[in-house]
Order: sequence, then C-alpha cells, then structure tokens
Amino acid sequence: WHARARPSPAVALLAGAAALGAGALTAGAAGRLAERGLARVADARLRAVLGGLLLKPAFSVRALLAAGGAVERALRSGDLAAARRLLAWHLVSRDTARLTASEVAGAAIESLAENLGDGVVAPLLAHAAGGLALAYAYRFVNTADAMLGYRTPELEWFGKVAARADDALNLAPARIAASLVALAAPAGGGSIRRALGTALADAGRTPSPNAGWPMAAMAGALGVRLDKRGGVSENGERLYVLNAAGRAPGVGDLARARRVVGAAAGLAAALVV
Repeated sequence: WHARARPSPAVALLAGAAALGAGALTAGAAGRLAERGLARVADARLRAVLGGLLLKPAFSVRALLAAGGAVERALRSGDLAAARRLLAWHLVSRDTARLTASEVAGAAIESLAENLGDGVVAPLLAHAAGGLALAYAYRFVNTADAMLGYRTPELEWFGKVAARADDALNLAPARIAASLVALAAPAGGGSIRRALGTALADAGRTPSPNAGWPMAAMAGALGVRLDKRGGVSENGERLYVLNAAGRAPGVGDLARARRVVGAAAGLAAALVV
C-alpha cells in the first residue's frame, strides 16, 4: 500500500500508528481469551503447564542460543561464508558480506546480548505485569519494530510509531538485562564489576536508547571490544564502539557469551517468579 499510494509523512505516520494499535489490541485480545480458557482448567499443575506453553510464543531462549551456536560452529570450522550467512539469517539485519571472522563473532555477541533484553526479559516482565494479554501485545510491538522500524524512504514515517513504542517499552527491560548480564558474567569467566562499569560508561554510545545497555555490559563482562561499521567497505565508518580498550572478539568469546546469556535468562525467570 505504502509503495503504491506514496502518502505524505503525516498520513503514513497515522497509518502506521493505526496498524500498530490494531495489531497490538488483537494480540492482547488473543492473550486475554487464552487466559479465560486457562481459568477453566481445574487442575492447578496442568493450568501452570498450559500457561507456560501459551507464554512460550512471546519469548525465546533456546532459539536465540541455537542461532548463536550455529554461527559459532561455522566459525570453528573455518567456514566464514557460512558464518556470515547464518549471522544474517538468524541474528542481524546488517550487511554481513564483508565482515571479518572477528566482526562476525562480535555481531553475534551483540545480538545475543540485545535479544536477551527484548526477547526474554521484556516479555517475561510484561507477563508478570499484565498476563498473556500484555506479553502478546508487547511481542507484536517488538516484531513490528523489527519489521518496520527502519529509516528508509518507504518506512521512515510508517514505522516510526512502532519504533518509538518499542523504545518506550524496553527502557526498563534493557537496563535490567544489563544488570543480569553483569550478574551472570562469571558463567562466561567474566567480571561482574567490569560488566557494570562498561554498561554505565558506554551504553549511550549506540543510536538506540536501549540496545547499548546489555551490549556494553556483555563487552565488559567478556573483556572484548564490540563495534559496528557503517556501509560495506573494509574501512567503513564506525557507528559505535563499546569497551574500546578491550581486545577483538573471537569464536571462544561467542561461546562464552552464549553461556552468559543462558545464565542471565535463568536469572530473569527467577526474578519474575
């Protein structure tokens, strides 16, 4: 519709807001209906199991760790082309064609840390605050941002409300995720103190108001330098650098990051309970 109609920014903004609102309300209504069905299950243990199964679509831990593991295995086997492809397929939206092995590992580490916030912590907190309805509505907004929240001519205005709504909803989860990464740092042989210090110092260096928190905490926890190049040239401009004094990440650090994220996800579940 947007490509054909070429609406004005104001119309595109309103259309995007309407689409986001309708989708979030529909997702929330589905969650509410599911909860009403659960309330009719007499056995408390069965109700708990079914509730967990219904919550599962709103977050992902196993798939996130599996995606990181696939990139790790490709790097360990020396297949950089496959690692680049798997990274682009599962974890990032950037162009991976010219990334070095170290940059592939770093990008995967960044994605694992960022997705801990919006893919695990945020939906769990949403469920704790408003049940399946709020968890499903949050997941819709987060997915809409991932699909529409780009500064391109086609989506600049249509996806703006989704992007801003996702930023607002993740303000607290991102910072909690950074704290959990720090607490889980020893699972990857890292430092709690260094993770917290790096998060406080470098979280604001990324364009996103939220992504920098868990990513900077992870950089500090592992003692690595995480950065992102703009463009596709070998010498593209650095968009951000986290923990500039750290060393270049490698495949071993990706394995460590997966352990930290797994432990942090467990802490998130315990926190919510």
